[in-house]
Amino acid sequence: MINRMVHETPKGTVYIEGPCSDAHLAELTMNEKLTNFRPPEKQKGALMMITNMPHGMIYIARHEKEIVGYVTFHLPDESSRWIKHPRVLELGGIEISADWRRCGIAENILKVSFTNPVMDNYIVITMEMCWHWDTRNTKLDIWAYQRVLTNLFGTVGLQRVPTDDPDIIEHPANVLLARFGKNVTQNDIAIFESMRFHNKYGNAVNLL
Repeated sequence: MINRMVHETPKGTVYIEGPCSDAHLAELTMNEKLTNFRPPEKQKGALMMITNMPHGMIYIARHEKEIVGYVTFHLPDESSRWIKHPRVLELGGIEISADWRRCGIAENILKVSFTNPVMDNYIVITMEMCWHWDTRNTKLDIWAYQRVLTNLFGTVGLQRVPTDDPDIIEHPANVLLARFGKNVTQNDIAIFESMRFHNKYGNAVNLL
């Protein structure tokens, strides 16, 4: 069942909705400035693929028939340590077109996403790497951008978590954030904690 919010902005009405099917996405176009990860049409194809992955979910911000923003959820990458945890879901990416920023879309697309009760069954993580950040268009340096992101994700309960994950420690601005759903067990949390530092906890993850 699709959850939908009507969000009025100075630039027009935006519908925030999801989780979307690939058929729904196929009917829409991508805003030409959604280029953070790949060209818009290729990114649309990637979004459609995610909808068909196990536990994959896409939420979009739509103006008429155009996607102006989106957020993705899916299982962690097969090469990631987090894939070994049975209750980790990754917020893979969030992007809002430069044409539609400062309209409250990012906050609301996260709000709608986390009203989905399924989120309470997972430890939702996001791995924020500074090489994906749009510092050029926003005119923010990486530290200011990091603060904006952590504040944004904090609105839905994601908090910074220390880790020695190689992708995170590759640059001091990179951050791991996590949100523990209310249905996640203490055992699941303990397993997650044991996975955060491989150097400290050795092969604890191999006990899974």
